[in-house]
Formats: sequence, C-alpha cells, structure tokens
Amino acid sequence: MSCRYTFGGDEHIFVEVDEAMSLEAFFTSLSMTNAVREAKIKGVTEICPANASFQIKFNPDEIHPDDMMAELKRLEATAESAEAKLDTRIVEIPVYYQDPWTHETLMRFRERHQDPNASDIEYAARINGYDSVEDFIKAHSGAPWFVSMVGFVSGLPFLYQMVDRQRQIQVPKYLRPRTDTPKLTVGYGGSFSCIYSVRGAGGYQMFGITPMPIFDPQQHVSYLKDFMVFFKPGDIVKWKPITREEYDADVAAVEAGTFMPRMAEVTFSLDDFNADIDGTNAKLMEALNAG
Repeated sequence: MSCRYTFGGDEHIFVEVDEAMSLEAFFTSLSMTNAVREAKIKGVTEICPANASFQIKFNPDEIHPDDMMAELKRLEATAESAEAKLDTRIVEIPVYYQDPWTHETLMRFRERHQDPNASDIEYAARINGYDSVEDFIKAHSGAPWFVSMVGFVSGLPFLYQMVDRQRQIQVPKYLRPRTDTPKLTVGYGGSFSCIYSVRGAGGYQMFGITPMPIFDPQQHVSYLKDFMVFFKPGDIVKWKPITREEYDADVAAVEAGTFMPRMAEVTFSLDDFNADIDGTNAKLMEALNAG
C-alpha cells in the first residue's frame, strides 16, 4: 500500500496509510512510527499513531518541512520490508452485557437512534442477521479483538475484530451524538468496539459495561500503579460475558485492590493470522487460558 502525505500547518504532517482500517494498515503504520522513533530525527516532537494513519509533529526551526517529508518517504520503504510481527499480550475483559446503567442512558436518547423501539444491542443483532441478542453476544465475545489505537478520549481503546471481513460486525453510530455515556461502557461504531474510559458524550451503540477501570490519573487502581492508561496499540482483547453478581464481585475486588486482569504474553504474526485466522485465534485463547 502507498502512503499519502499531507502538511497540517507548519508543524504537522498527516500520513494516511490506507482509506480503511485493516491489520495490514496497522502494521505499516506501526513500522513507520517505530522507524521515526528509532531514527531520532532532529526536530520531531510528537508521534501520534491512529487506526490506518499517523501524525508527526515537528519543529520547523530544527528541520525544514520538506526535509521532514523526505525523511518519512525514505522510511516508508523500510516499513514495507519490515516483518509484520509483534510481541504483545492478550487480556480478558469482563463485560456485563445489557446492564441497567447503559440501558437507562440509551432509553433517554431514543430520539437520536436509528430504531427508537429497540435497544442498541437488539438493533445491532437485527441488522447483522442474528436471531437473538444472545447469538449476537456470542459473536461479539467469541473472537479476540485487536487494539489498533488508543486515544481521542484519554485511555480509550479502539478494537478491531479479528475475524475475516465477511464475519465482522458492522453497526452505525447514533444518528446524533448523546450528551451522556456511562464510564466503562462497551460501545460499538462502524467496525470498531471501544471502552469509554470516562463518562461523557458519545455516539457509539452501547452494549454493556465492564467493571474494570482502564484509565486512572490518580493511579489508585492496583494494576494501574505504573501507568495511568491500561491499553496500548497492539494489545489483544477477549471479552468475557459476566452476570450481575460477577460484575458486583469484580467492582468490589477493584475497590479492595485485589482485582487483576487475566492476561498472557503472546507473539502475533500477521502472516500466520492471514494464513489461518481461526487457528491463530485458538492459539491465542490457549495462551490466555494457560496464563
């Protein structure tokens, strides 16, 4: 794939790797941003990766914009030859689907929704051809998800479903954004799932909520002592449906400082994944279950 470069004022270059998100686009972006970081180009002040693109901020007093552009184009050739392989982790995230808090919120904003007579998850199940919400939940939680980007809101992960394109869930965002979304809502928009790290406005369909904090500026949460943001690009997520009783127990464990996400260190190869998607996902689950 060929990247497209655009200046954004005097201090930014935006690089579009591809028009649509894919794991191939992610790895190209990852390789290029790693190359920029490793090259230690004088004048680069910030590297901001996204789903199928990235942005570079630089000081034009230290490097001329044309020279910065030339450096990126030079590094593009390096990215094309880099192996699409990543040492990362798979993490289990508990989800209480159809919880009362997101349900109360979605009912307050039905006039902004495509189907005012159905809940978000009922609507998503129907337009994706599932016979029931239960079947939809099995599909949503059945395969791993790849964290392609963290940001927009502090610590918010964008997750891409690791199945072939024919099986990917597709759900549009609300017709008009909401002014409220509960903290830790598990949402969906387009082809991406997400977790709302903080309470605020939003437009993704709301499917449930997780008891597991993913952003803690005060760093009071036991597993966020070293870094206030839990996710990083390249993480792999497996949703785990839980009951209300399990949700309450997990919340109590978080408050007591005893909750620890289940996870395992893994190596992800894009070539292996493309050659055998279901086999690769099965091996990821074996690693998680053994961890």
